[in-house]
Amino acid sequence: MAPALLTAVDSASHIHLIIGSNPLAAARCTRSLEVGAKPILLAPEDATLHYGLAKRIEDGEVQWLKRGFHDDDLTTLGREEVDHVVDAVFVTAGGKGNLSTLVSNLCRRLRIPVNVADAPNLCSFTLLSTYSDGPLQIGVTTSGKGCKLSARIRREIASSLPAHLGDAVERLGTMRRRIWEEDHAAELSQDLEVEEEDVGQSATFNKLVTTESAEIARGRRMRWLSQICEYWPLRRLATISDADVEAVLHDYKSSQLKQRAGGDVSVAAAGRIALVGSGPGHPDLLTQAAHKAILSADLVLADKLVPSAILDLIPRRATVHIARKFPGNADKAQEELLDMGLEGLKAGKVVVRIKQGDPYIYGRGGEEFLFFRAHGYTPTVLPGITSALSAPLFADIPLTHRGVADQVLICTGTGRKGAPLVPPPYIQTRTVVFLMSLHRLSALIESLQQHEYPMDTPCAVLERASCPDQRVIRTTLEHVCAAVEEEGSRPPGLLAVGHACNVLKQHSQRWIVEEGFKGLDSIADGCIPLAEKVSS
Repeated sequence: MAPALLTAVDSASHIHLIIGSNPLAAARCTRSLEVGAKPILLAPEDATLHYGLAKRIEDGEVQWLKRGFHDDDLTTLGREEVDHVVDAVFVTAGGKGNLSTLVSNLCRRLRIPVNVADAPNLCSFTLLSTYSDGPLQIGVTTSGKGCKLSARIRREIASSLPAHLGDAVERLGTMRRRIWEEDHAAELSQDLEVEEEDVGQSATFNKLVTTESAEIARGRRMRWLSQICEYWPLRRLATISDADVEAVLHDYKSSQLKQRAGGDVSVAAAGRIALVGSGPGHPDLLTQAAHKAILSADLVLADKLVPSAILDLIPRRATVHIARKFPGNADKAQEELLDMGLEGLKAGKVVVRIKQGDPYIYGRGGEEFLFFRAHGYTPTVLPGITSALSAPLFADIPLTHRGVADQVLICTGTGRKGAPLVPPPYIQTRTVVFLMSLHRLSALIESLQQHEYPMDTPCAVLERASCPDQRVIRTTLEHVCAAVEEEGSRPPGLLAVGHACNVLKQHSQRWIVEEGFKGLDSIADGCIPLAEKVSS
């Protein structure tokens, strides 16, 4: 069975035809009213109505046609603007009677969405078990396999969300609208200035601010907002206030205008900084020293890919800045973090720079150490478990294995400033781990092929290692690009290449996908099994 296409339908003023008079019919009328639709109830005059439904009819919220179903009801009771065709039909009596089958067939012929209670085969759509909090709506469906189960899953999801998250969604929507309005107001102002100053100026002068640069600026601001939505912990997002929105917008504008500080090296006695490796992602894999440093922070500067489970450990008193890194803005975002850190140190704060994995493994940790030391602050550097070594472990890939792999090489999959990468030479007994490689995977695989890597070499894409949504794609160099294109990307991720990828797990398909992380489940209760049972 193919998965259903889940959509959110604007049902304002739609006509919903509800057939039946049982409690489910009352529930369907209530749901229709909640989404702004106009329910019409079809039920005999002598039908026994649910009290709540009778009250809605009495109040004029629900129109009751005191009769049975007629075929032409589908094309005469709807809105005038859609030629009187109804927008949706709900049959609440179940699918065993002839009426349910008749209505379903008529609706399908007329392409009217139809839902028949307890008869998935007669439905063209099903209603999700929903949780609503203002503009935030979450829906769960089991595709007709069990509505009680979907309701339970919905409750579990809703209970895990922080309170007032809907308010945060509303405020972030306001922020998005304001950024859009300010961008367009700025463009309009520039257009007016160009018109006023047009006389006597050269064409080159009047094109200093081009349409393209305005588009780039707008895209940069929207990407910055998306970074907030994607990487701030939900707990922090849920507590965002109107004042916070103003502060964040002001912070962005200020950071765009602020020039990098220069001048003499100065030393502040109280300020301290730590470069902290956060490990692959799971908070239990932090070192105790790293955890203590995070708890002591006044100002936290974090990479955008540091998982929310790590950021949730930050005390509420601390100020948090997430790196605004995206293609084309990485260097500027790095400078911004360095400036923020230096400003915090001069103010006497405890600054903690949280870096994904280990600070010195492709984390620019050495550059940051030199920067802060040059300004009079020598950082404390705390190691983290690098994903280059831990991600393969959690994916059942031993990087070295007797008779298969006797060496490991960690390298980047991205050349500096996007330059083509020159890969290491192919050695059959070597496992190569390419970090930061998935966003330019096609170019990397092409380069490996040019440097005589066999295309049947086993490899694995390892994403979000040790996080609940960890994913492993096992394949070969020949099929890895097609696999990632079809399955999509889930950063952060890396590519492991070598025959070690097939030591513990083999497959015959072009690729296989493994979802989820359970690597620490066995020690959650303090008991470690002596051996894991392997099924035949």
